[in-house]
Amino acid sequence: MNTSWDNEKLTIELEGRIDSGNAAAIEGEIADAMKDKDPSAIVLDAEGLDYISSAGLRVILRLRKKHPDLSIINVKSDVFEVFEMTGFTEMMKVEKAYRKVSVEGCEEIGRGANGSIFRIDKDNVVKIYNNPDALGEIQHEREVARLALILGIPTAISYDVVKVGDSYGSVFELLNAKSFSRILANEPDKLDWCVDEYVEMLKRIHSTEVPEGKLPDMKETVLSWAEFMQDYLPEKSGKKLLSLVESVPHDDHMIHGDYHTKNLELQDDEVLLIDMDTLAVGHPVFELGSMFNAYRGFFELDHDAIESFQGFSYETAEKFWYKTLAKYLGTDDENVIRSVEDKARIIGYTRLIRRSIRRGGLEDEARKAEIDHWTKELIELLDKTDTLEFENDLKPEKKNRDLDIEAIEDNLDTVMAFVDENLEAVGCSMKSQMQIDIAVEEIFVNICKYAYHPDKGRAVVRVEVLDDPVQVKITFIDHGKPYDPLLKDDPDVTLSADERQIGGLGIFMVKQTMDAVEYQYKDGSNILTLVKNL
Repeated sequence: MNTSWDNEKLTIELEGRIDSGNAAAIEGEIADAMKDKDPSAIVLDAEGLDYISSAGLRVILRLRKKHPDLSIINVKSDVFEVFEMTGFTEMMKVEKAYRKVSVEGCEEIGRGANGSIFRIDKDNVVKIYNNPDALGEIQHEREVARLALILGIPTAISYDVVKVGDSYGSVFELLNAKSFSRILANEPDKLDWCVDEYVEMLKRIHSTEVPEGKLPDMKETVLSWAEFMQDYLPEKSGKKLLSLVESVPHDDHMIHGDYHTKNLELQDDEVLLIDMDTLAVGHPVFELGSMFNAYRGFFELDHDAIESFQGFSYETAEKFWYKTLAKYLGTDDENVIRSVEDKARIIGYTRLIRRSIRRGGLEDEARKAEIDHWTKELIELLDKTDTLEFENDLKPEKKNRDLDIEAIEDNLDTVMAFVDENLEAVGCSMKSQMQIDIAVEEIFVNICKYAYHPDKGRAVVRVEVLDDPVQVKITFIDHGKPYDPLLKDDPDVTLSADERQIGGLGIFMVKQTMDAVEYQYKDGSNILTLVKNL
């Protein structure tokens, strides 16, 4: 055990094992370290700690009673589980140890408002957060990315948290993926393909309805921008801006919030959306405003600057932006396209002006010139705009999650493929998928064998994803003889193989692995439902 002082803060490095054999000696060493000093704070650095028993925990507990500000840092995963299980993480600050990663010499593949994304090897990328205390932000992004995946938006979810210098990072698996920015820069002949895929994903996002309260409302954010602008616009223009934003109707469909070509990745012919911490709900005009900034707004007075951000030219950006609007709106009518663009520019300029002013732009000559330009454009747009709404036919496609199939065992593979496809689409873990597969096979085979015997019939397999809590619900419907398999007594699994009765183990396994199993006979149909929490 080593100790060190930094002014009045005492750091104690714990090493090896702390158990009943050495806990008293370690407690004595700690007391000796504080013999002539009274520390204002104590930090236990557990980087070298491999094991701690209840005796060691009691040492820490006694120390914490005397020094309420005590904290424990760099705790290995196995030891952290002990602290968590015993409630220490609720009583004091206990920080896990994080793997250290360097991005020196790594390719930057994305940059957003909250952080930058670097490729650290051919399989993985890391998002480094601007905020050095970003653990809360990382947890938020993980949660919203998981929500997006469950709602059908293909994305990558962080599997590890690391330290990068003085900041934290999230690690994602993106096997040999390349961003749309990189494709546009290196393969200009694929511009139209990029537009098609980019717009298809955008429509998919905007067609996704989000359960109430799961994501922030972008309208509230944009209203705060408009209120900020009241001090920087002529009174008439300021009131017009506020009125226009207030008049935008509430919309509970998803928007990404930072949707540009660096945040779309192509991986093995699949397009993935990344950088999910800006997800919100709201009218598409708010999305288009940030998109305008990414391709034009930021770079109107310095066309060369887009090269360092997106990796392609301003000319390519203008062309991509216009084609995207035309494809998204489903029209070649330039008047319609420019009209919607003007609405997006109002949102975009409002955001740019506020952002620059808050970062001291009025004190810098070049940045003040940008603010003056954006403000002039915004005032002109406000004079001729009466609404931020536009025609937008983005009704979500109805996804067929019912499989109507003949109830014969030869169709089991088709049923399993149908269920697995839906499970994979919502990011179901391999363990849960395996348990669900076992249950699905048991129920479908039972229907095949018994529901219509000796005749044949059909079965419907329905897969639904429920929210709050997140669950997969699988329903089997057949029109065979009424039969409730849940009435069968569970087998006594404590008996030896010789003593057990044959049969009943399959439905027992279903009940053990699912979170709920329900049966009803209604309108001439057997309806059996499996529920699995994700």
